[in-house]
Amino acid sequence: MPNIEKINKYKNIHMIGIGGVSMSGIAEILHHWGFHVTGSDWCKSEITDLLETRGIKVTIGSNIEDLSKSDLVVYTAAIQFDDPELQKAKRLGIPTIERADFLGELTRCFEDTIAISGTHGKTTTTSMISLCFIKALKDPTIQVGAILNKINGNYKIGNSEHFIIEACEYVESFLKFSPKAEIILNIDNDHLDYFKNFENIKNAFIKYVKILPKDGILVVNADDNNCLDLHEYTKAKFITYGIENANADYIAKNIKFDNDGFSEFDVYSKNEFYGKIKLSVPGKHNILNSLACIALCTEYGIKYEDIAKALKDFTGAHRRFEYKGKINGASIYDDYGHHPTEILATVNSLKNKKYNKSWVVFQPHTYSRTKKLLDDFANALINFDNIILLDIYAAREKNTYDISSQDLVEKINNLGKNAKYIPNFDECVSYLKEKVQENDIVMTLGAGTVTEIGPMLLQ
Repeated sequence: MPNIEKINKYKNIHMIGIGGVSMSGIAEILHHWGFHVTGSDWCKSEITDLLETRGIKVTIGSNIEDLSKSDLVVYTAAIQFDDPELQKAKRLGIPTIERADFLGELTRCFEDTIAISGTHGKTTTTSMISLCFIKALKDPTIQVGAILNKINGNYKIGNSEHFIIEACEYVESFLKFSPKAEIILNIDNDHLDYFKNFENIKNAFIKYVKILPKDGILVVNADDNNCLDLHEYTKAKFITYGIENANADYIAKNIKFDNDGFSEFDVYSKNEFYGKIKLSVPGKHNILNSLACIALCTEYGIKYEDIAKALKDFTGAHRRFEYKGKINGASIYDDYGHHPTEILATVNSLKNKKYNKSWVVFQPHTYSRTKKLLDDFANALINFDNIILLDIYAAREKNTYDISSQDLVEKINNLGKNAKYIPNFDECVSYLKEKVQENDIVMTLGAGTVTEIGPMLLQ
């Protein structure tokens, strides 16, 4: 059982922004441990409804009354300093703590926190590892960044010392955690609104690796040159995996893809045959994610049979190349990819599938990312046969960057591909219904509201 003495002095905990994926998972864990949890969020959602059914009171808007009775207020990073609830807590002298800091406190309640980080692939790899630990009856507590069908949500409460979490590098929040094991999947140019340049991103990962204890474990992607020198900054056990790098500890060989783009391959561990693995998620990037999972789980004594079965049973997390249905005989998929590297991974997954024409509806996420990586976005998107751009999803930003989706459309058109700018969702759906044909593939792509397009098409 986790040791909750560190946070036991807070009996009543109020959470601002409780509907967020991470915040809701924390709320559920606290509720299960016997804390009285209330929360607020600006909009009603599937997650807030779920919290209500579990007996956690959620207010849409502000709830000063519940906040006033709390011993601690946890708030998400998206909450502005002038938020009325946050201001009230300050006036009343109620301690406040940001989500990542509080999650760091939770990691210290467990003897063994396993943190999965990297610019891309965290949710999928966290899901794969979680299922392997469940299959091996290790009863972990889990917090994952998307809905995972096998656990009916984005969290699971276990009774062991294992806590499996995603560790995001944005605003260096992963430096708040105390992991015993770390996986670093890749280090790429992202979150430049915060980091400004690649060197700062790399330095954040170096600081993160330095947190590991001497008896800890560090698993890294040997195909990513930005990861290979990280062992210099820790005394923890260093394990590598890869497809291209022949010196990696775990390697995939003899890779084959079926008509769905799902792979089958042989894994070699230190040049000895480990076993055959079959995945039920598409793409080469998922082979790398599964190798990271295999490397870590083997280190934890999980048997090949359990790992192979869990990986074969894993059909993807919510919004990760997720099949939504058919329109005009065409298949619709939805994916969270919002960075050029993620778009290319999706494109490469498509190459292994059998289809007629590909369509992408892309919603850029944040002005800063779109401006900094405009050329990379254009070069990634031209791999689709038909390209539709929605307006940029602002998220936490204001448009001080003088950028719009129209700029991306022009870039793509200059590269010889015909992209269309259709900001209105209803018009976008009508256009697709008219044009899409039998055996086409439609991909809605982005981290914002683009996910609404699929259900609108299917209605």
